[in-house]
Amino acid sequence: MNREQALVELVDADGLAIGSTTVADAHTAPGLLHRAFSVLLVDPRGRLLLQQRAAVKTRFPLRWANACCGHPAPDTDVATEASRRLAEELGLTGIPLKPVGVYVYRALDQVTQRVEHEYDHVLIGTVDGEAASPDADEVAALRWAHPDEVRRALAAEPESYAPWLSGVLAAWDAATAGPDG
Repeated sequence: MNREQALVELVDADGLAIGSTTVADAHTAPGLLHRAFSVLLVDPRGRLLLQQRAAVKTRFPLRWANACCGHPAPDTDVATEASRRLAEELGLTGIPLKPVGVYVYRALDQVTQRVEHEYDHVLIGTVDGEAASPDADEVAALRWAHPDEVRRALAAEPESYAPWLSGVLAAWDAATAGPDG
């Protein structure tokens, strides 16, 4: 099936399911709020795996983003669907993913005129030597970067990064800050 015709779960501002539509319809302006996920992968040195989105992506092509993103099908488990996409996009399997928060955002891609309006579940996994084998239809390039380096780059050249990446990092930061912040 064409990924643009797959179903996504529409949600309200509280993340409660209110229906479904296709990926294509959810991302057509003005954009419909729907469930999504973003996976951060961290290595033992504390670096994040970043992927440069493939040129054929319909939203924010060739921008750097977190390791993997996607949309769970309606009535499915977010972590299970995120693991499935991790295997499809990067060839990585068996990596336990931990939910760390939710980030809601809306962003218009000026190049493709598609809209991201997502209730984004942020998950984190740890990799230790697993070698990724990216799908060229999904990923143009991969690189490891320290989180502080990513934050500096996001501030200096935001147009090179997916618009959700800063919010995904903030959700991770909030979850790992501890009770005293």
